[in-house]
Amino acid sequence: MKIALISPHASPVASAGGSDSGGLNVSVANLARELGRAGHQVDVLTRRDDLWMPPVLELSPNATVVRLPAGPPRFVCPEAMLMHMEDFAARAVRYCGAQGGAYDIAHANFFLSGPAALRLQEHCGTPFVVGLHGLGKARQRDFDGFPSERVPLEVHLVAAAARVIAGSRQERDALVRLYGAAAGRIEVVPCGFDPSELGPGARNARSRLGLREDEFVVLHVGRVAAAEGIDDLVRAIARLRRHHAITARLLVVGGESAQPDPQRTPEIARLREIAAAEGIAAQLTFTGRRPRDALRECYGAADAFATTPRQESFGITPIEAMACGIPVVGTAVGGIDQAVVDAVTGYLVRPNDPAAVAERLARFHRNRELGRAFGRAGILRMRGGFTWRHRAAELARVYAAALAPHRSRLATVVSGR
Repeated sequence: MKIALISPHASPVASAGGSDSGGLNVSVANLARELGRAGHQVDVLTRRDDLWMPPVLELSPNATVVRLPAGPPRFVCPEAMLMHMEDFAARAVRYCGAQGGAYDIAHANFFLSGPAALRLQEHCGTPFVVGLHGLGKARQRDFDGFPSERVPLEVHLVAAAARVIAGSRQERDALVRLYGAAAGRIEVVPCGFDPSELGPGARNARSRLGLREDEFVVLHVGRVAAAEGIDDLVRAIARLRRHHAITARLLVVGGESAQPDPQRTPEIARLREIAAAEGIAAQLTFTGRRPRDALRECYGAADAFATTPRQESFGITPIEAMACGIPVVGTAVGGIDQAVVDAVTGYLVRPNDPAAVAERLARFHRNRELGRAFGRAGILRMRGGFTWRHRAAELARVYAAALAPHRSRLATVVSGR
């Protein structure tokens, strides 16, 4: 198949860990590579935000990144990007025509991709599937600065798409309940990991990260933003000390710069204030942003991985942690609930419950063999069905199912019946 992966705000070649780079960037990059490896031709259509970067870049064999100009040639936060999406859509149609033929299928990632998918369908006859990666109707308004047009566009996309892709069972249920989507048109395709990139690591990573060998290290990897719920982890570390007599280190990897900078990542300052008020300022460590090739070392240095967002569509980092043999404590939301098997590969807790997080972490501290057993179970689960190759194969089947009625109609027109 000739596939357009549309991702205007999340480039597959963006630096990991910042506000402009998260789970979607990782997902799009890996899916493009694996689809290309399977023999499909893939164009990742993203917005050009730097005039010094080439407009077309080979990502891997059969997979190309196409940067389309839309809006200013600089970073624009996703919340302010919708006004440029009609221009992006027009560029996508123009690029499609310049390549001498329509794409077989388009995959719209996030609602910002919607205008391009709709225009490709209208002008080039390209059917599309859509993955919303978080639903406007389900979002907490405190953490959602997107314009009011988001929800109507999502509703339109769900109705117009040949298939809708959900990242978890929870998202599938919400699509049916809140958007009226037909359950038979929804496919659940969670995130994955690259086994050549991530796996059990050497424990000597601790010294390189400035960690003591004897301390209990709880790791969080991802964007350092209020929506990530890291404040609950800080409070959980405080409860570990007060109620369980455990002095743990919370290691937070991510941010807008290679060194932790509260000016560039304001959430750092807020979390430090909470830690100081809880009396655990010395137990909180920020590393700043880390490149993908350094994450294996970070995961390998941890005794446990913890992630406590109130809402989550991806859940990539707990998958990565389990792939590295690290037990997980996470809130039972979205992709986390999909990936973690409670009391087998980690523990699931309710959102906004630092006491429960602390109690589960204390179990790992008291019984180190329990954590190792959960880690081994996590490795087996991830390798058995959560690689990006598994995900790409599932998506290819979804694309084929979406294309079947389209090709049937085309054959009928061509034959004159």
